[in-house]
Amino acid sequence: MRGLFSLVGLLVVLAIVGLVAKRQLAATGVHKAASVASSPASDVVGGAAPQVTTPQQGQQLQKQVHDDVNKLMQGRAADVDQQIEPKP
Repeated sequence: MRGLFSLVGLLVVLAIVGLVAKRQLAATGVHKAASVASSPASDVVGGAAPQVTTPQQGQQLQKQVHDDVNKLMQGRAADVDQQIEPKP
């Protein structure tokens, strides 16, 4: 008898968790990820992809991103060095 109640209780809890998860996924729109992922603007943090119409613009954008990443990495390297060897 206790085993039967345990099994029924487990199924009830599983059903409740499933309903809550379904509502959360519906509220956040995760089930629509396939349609959103196909849009080119989904890869950009700000939500709008830069428009590149010529190869020169593409190369300029790549160089700008490369320079920005290098600048951020150099700043992070300086922070790590300072943590390892604090300056007096």
